[in-house]
Amino acid sequence: MKRTPLYSKHLEAGGRVVDFAGWEMPVQYTGILAEHQTVRSAVGVFDISHMGEFFVGGEGAAAWLDGLLTNRVAALAIGQGHYTLMLNERGGVIDDLIVYRYADKDYLLIVNAAKIDEDAAWMEGHLPPGIRFENASERYAAIAIQGPEAGKIYRGLFDREMPEKNTIEQFSTAFAGVTGYTGEEGFEAFVPVADAVVTWEKALELGAKPCGLGARDTLRLEMAYPLNGSDLSPDRTPLEAGLGFFVDLTKEAFIGKAALAEQKAGGVPSRLAALKVLDKAPPIRSHYPVVADGKVVAETTSGALSPSLGVGIALAYLPPELAKVGQELAIDVRGKLYRAQVVKKPFYQPANR
Repeated sequence: MKRTPLYSKHLEAGGRVVDFAGWEMPVQYTGILAEHQTVRSAVGVFDISHMGEFFVGGEGAAAWLDGLLTNRVAALAIGQGHYTLMLNERGGVIDDLIVYRYADKDYLLIVNAAKIDEDAAWMEGHLPPGIRFENASERYAAIAIQGPEAGKIYRGLFDREMPEKNTIEQFSTAFAGVTGYTGEEGFEAFVPVADAVVTWEKALELGAKPCGLGARDTLRLEMAYPLNGSDLSPDRTPLEAGLGFFVDLTKEAFIGKAALAEQKAGGVPSRLAALKVLDKAPPIRSHYPVVADGKVVAETTSGALSPSLGVGIALAYLPPELAKVGQELAIDVRGKLYRAQVVKKPFYQPANR
């Protein structure tokens, strides 16, 4: 398995390392609940060096990216970024990612760890002459600073105030993108591998607490943020996943557009719904059957006990008629049914919103 440049730091901090998408990554240090609450109330730091970094540039780079991604890349001003998706011809999700425009004709794409090779092959397979594409994932490490006190860490690292959300700043060979996966204020720093340890240690000196992938998962699930490979897949479209806001069907063309336009006109076959467990139940995981009127109608794609709410929460693709807020269903946990209800996303509303 692969290791990030921060692997030894995780062991020093008492991190419990597990296999995640072929990487040895810390799932927790002091405990998922404590780390979750640290991010909601103060500030945590995550190693996200397993994520991929692609650089794209040249005349026509924006137009090329617009043909591959669902959001309108050409609308980004220099220093801006946004969430977007890359689709197959059927409109299914290959990957969801962040694209930043950091210079006039230069873009940085942050892709999911398990999709680096597939994404690179897909993009290179559609690469026209004159466009520069580089998979720089092995040259960069990344850390995510998340929580209400993230601005303090930003000032300590970069000697300036943290800018507004969905922006990027370049510092010599490093980048800082003001985005995240927790719903809290924060940023993600992308630095050369040689600078990973000093950046991590500086963040800890400034007051950030190390957090593992377990808390990252519960934090994102409380916000109903989808996880690629669980809530997003090549067989589901962004419209089914409730991500239509990030799809610009007015663009001239992009891969998967025709399938999405057809689906929008005819209606989606399912919707990714948020489910709150009404009964006291064991932790909900993925692939648990969802039951309506005694029949299995779906299965959970993600699930957890929400540390902030103290109840079980889950996501599941439901038939549209069962995906309405207030609909009562049941989740089958090892042969026993527990009542659940469709609720409005997100499950949790951060204080900064």
